[in-house]
Amino acid sequence: MIAETQPLTEITQRALRLLYQELGLVDTVRFLNQFTAGLGDYTEERRAVIENQTLAEALSEVYQFQAERSAQHPESDH
Repeated sequence: MIAETQPLTEITQRALRLLYQELGLVDTVRFLNQFTAGLGDYTEERRAVIENQTLAEALSEVYQFQAERSAQHPESDH
C-alpha cells in the first residue's frame, strides 16, 4: 500500500487545528513557542563576550550572582 504524500502546508494546518481543539488557543501558542528559533549565533556571541575573561573573573561573576539571588530569595538557600 502506497500512501499519498500531503503537502507540508496541509499537514501543518491539520496539526494546528488538532492542537487548538485539544489544548485551546493559549496552550497551543505556548506549545508552539517552544520551537521558535532564536536569532543570531549564540555560540559566537558568547565567545565574543567571554573571549578575554579569566576563570577567576568568571567564578567571581558566578559567586556575585549567587549572593544577589540569595539576598533576593532567602528561602531558596537550601
